Amino acid sequence: MGKQVNNSVNIIPLTKFLKHCLTLLLLAVSISTTAQDLPYSNGKKYTLGDITVAGNTSFSEQTIITYSGLRKGAEMNIPGEDIGAAIKKLWNSKLFSDIEVYITKIEGDVAFLEIRLSDLPQLNELKINGVKKSKFEEIIKDNKLDKGVKVTENLITTTKNYLTNKYKKEGFYNAKVYINTIDVKDSVQTSRVNMVLNIDKGEKVKIDHIIFDGNTILSEKKLRKSMKNTKQKNPIRLLKRSKYIEADYKEDLVSLIDRYKENGYRDARVISDSIIVNDDKSITLKINLEEGEKYTFGNINFIGNTVYTNQQLTRMLRINKGDTYNGVLLQKRLADQTKPDGDDITNLYQNNGYLFSSINPVEVSADNNVIDMEIRITEGKPAYFNSVSVVGNDKTNDHVIYREIRTRPGQLYSKAMVVRTVRELGQLGFFDAQEISPDFINPNPNEGTIDMQYSVKETGSSQIELQGGYGGGGFIGTLGLSFNNFSIKDIFKKDAYKPIPMGDGQKLALRLQASRFFQTYSFSFSEPWLGGKRPVQFSTSISHTKQFLFDGLTGNADKSKSFNITGVTVGLAKRLRVPDDYFTLSQALSFQRYDLNNYNTGLFTFGDGYANNLSYTVGLSRDNTNIDPIYPTGGSRFSVTAKMSLPYSLFDGEDYDQLEEDRAIADTNGDFEEVARIDQERYKWLEFYKVNFKGEWYTQVAKDLVLRPSVEFGFLGAYNNARGVIPFERFFLGGDGLGNFSIDGREAIALRGYPNQSIQPINSITGQVSNDGATIYNKFSLELRYPITLKASAKIYALSFLEGGTAYNSFRDYNPFNLKRSAGLGIRIFMPAFGLLGIDFGHGFDPVPGDTVKSGWQTHFIIGQQF
Repeated sequence: MGKQVNNSVNIIPLTKFLKHCLTLLLLAVSISTTAQDLPYSNGKKYTLGDITVAGNTSFSEQTIITYSGLRKGAEMNIPGEDIGAAIKKLWNSKLFSDIEVYITKIEGDVAFLEIRLSDLPQLNELKINGVKKSKFEEIIKDNKLDKGVKVTENLITTTKNYLTNKYKKEGFYNAKVYINTIDVKDSVQTSRVNMVLNIDKGEKVKIDHIIFDGNTILSEKKLRKSMKNTKQKNPIRLLKRSKYIEADYKEDLVSLIDRYKENGYRDARVISDSIIVNDDKSITLKINLEEGEKYTFGNINFIGNTVYTNQQLTRMLRINKGDTYNGVLLQKRLADQTKPDGDDITNLYQNNGYLFSSINPVEVSADNNVIDMEIRITEGKPAYFNSVSVVGNDKTNDHVIYREIRTRPGQLYSKAMVVRTVRELGQLGFFDAQEISPDFINPNPNEGTIDMQYSVKETGSSQIELQGGYGGGGFIGTLGLSFNNFSIKDIFKKDAYKPIPMGDGQKLALRLQASRFFQTYSFSFSEPWLGGKRPVQFSTSISHTKQFLFDGLTGNADKSKSFNITGVTVGLAKRLRVPDDYFTLSQALSFQRYDLNNYNTGLFTFGDGYANNLSYTVGLSRDNTNIDPIYPTGGSRFSVTAKMSLPYSLFDGEDYDQLEEDRAIADTNGDFEEVARIDQERYKWLEFYKVNFKGEWYTQVAKDLVLRPSVEFGFLGAYNNARGVIPFERFFLGGDGLGNFSIDGREAIALRGYPNQSIQPINSITGQVSNDGATIYNKFSLELRYPITLKASAKIYALSFLEGGTAYNSFRDYNPFNLKRSAGLGIRIFMPAFGLLGIDFGHGFDPVPGDTVKSGWQTHFIIGQQF
């Protein structure tokens, strides 16, 4: 019988069995067997003979057989699970479009198989129609349509759905996407196809009107305002367009009902809504409402609370009997989902260890439109941190991260400390602040333990500073290298240079700044945790600058006439615990040596000589901005600093009143050499004190829209009026703040819309504009920011601003509200390798001092600076 079957067997696809075929048909000349001989559940055991491969494939026969798991000489039931498993393995490779296994012949108990399959086609060429060429790369990248990719039905379907949804989100509600594939016929054996991607975005659907029906309590204006993302046409609106996006519209219908709930109408609902297509292809949204009746709060009782008293919880809830029912407010007071550190009852429990607590409001009565509530609380066990770990840091050493973590093993759980830890890690600048994630692992309500894992994603922490601008008579260029996660202990380890020693959180910066008229070299280093036990920052810097005198005849620098300054600064900054641990107390001791070599200008009456500046700076600052230091969305930052020298005039024995008289006589007589000698004596050691204040606040006025008001003030004074205010350390207001080319200790204060350092005081006696800088200034700024992208590779945000500032030389003339005003637009781009880049277009509404025409439009290009 075996020979007869062998001589007459047909090729039978085994996949038929796997698709519910229960009969193996063996045809012979005179003998046949029935399905009962080969039941599917048990099959018949065979030894595999040769296995061959057929079909359209570029893979070798041995590769396919090996990957299938089938091997010659193996014993298996046919039909049975082994054949099914082999087919499944080949399907899972996602390399083939058609797979079948056949019996080619049977000799006794030996079965010979053939695997017949076809390769999935590869993408040969892609043609895109219906969009601009500038969008091709984005489409290819987002949908992984690179040449050589395997073209599957799933790829075609996901690409079509992605693009359709993408354009609907952009307001093209009728967008359609068609994808065709064409086989490539050539001599190459590999199966390939050309893909044609036809995109028909259609017209952008605009909302002409939003009409409400059934509203009597709330006006249409208020209802439209409650719909944050769906707006009807309004020519004066800039930030929100009137395009129709279905997902946003559905979300806004919920916001619409929430507005009613905030006003006591808890039963309000949308009965129906419809879209009316207008003749001009715009649409009208019609929303039918049922407002219901107004409700008030009745009795509010707390059930299940043992940790906090009813009085404590009532004070936290801040809702009283008789108040208008507000379901949205009630939910926020119980658990504010929009603020992780919100002032609500859930956080009250979770900040004190009750991670597993639950709080549920239940309406127990609504008689006469008065709602009695029970706040049912399940407190659970206090939770303790069992373990705390960090993942994702490949470059930053563990101790740098763990010293910033506020949650420790064995400590009572606190949500506030988790939120604070996320902020501290984001403020380091070593990680993508948007990607830091606190994850709960193995929560155990019965034992009251939780494992905490912080996931971080490292970003480039070293920067190349390239900065350019005009000032001081020419182009100013800056080249700097800033290593913000440096490790000085590894500088002698060869293996640590990848490309530099990194991971200890230290900062090392080298900087060169130059133009035709000056050169500046500087080096700085800081260690944020001196000694490694407490957050005490040690910093030091060394700098040397040489400035050359401008030659009015040639327009070049006269290098035989120079003004040199060499300085060194050492500082300590300590994080405080009182009033809270957002405060930092900083102190610094600095020394600068000024040398003038035949450097005769109007700023100094002596051209040859020197001045020494030994000063002490103390500052108090508070920074609780969150979370991203590049784009804070909340919190505030302020600082007040005082810089002062020793009061030399109290103990140097010099009679400065007499010296001032002698100077006045010499000046009257035109004895300029004597004036220079006296000034050299006055400024041999600089005597001054200087106070600066700066404050800025961040408020999230919408989902991503951030308002940043700020205020600045500075004052430079003298201990001894006879000695006078020094010509160093003064304030120069106006422009982009790029004033580092000046080496006389001046502060360049940005005021967009005006030329650099153009806002100078006017002498109240002579009426002339001073070019020596101001001793008093103040500045007010209001900035509105909106993010375009906050990805780690590039963070981009647009901004608009209003600014005003003023500068004076005495409080007698000082008027803080007589401002030089400006407004404008700008954009900022932060890239880890280059720092912050930006450009601003500012319009100055007032003339600069000494001029009668308003400043007008000014362009400010910023590299490496931030307003």
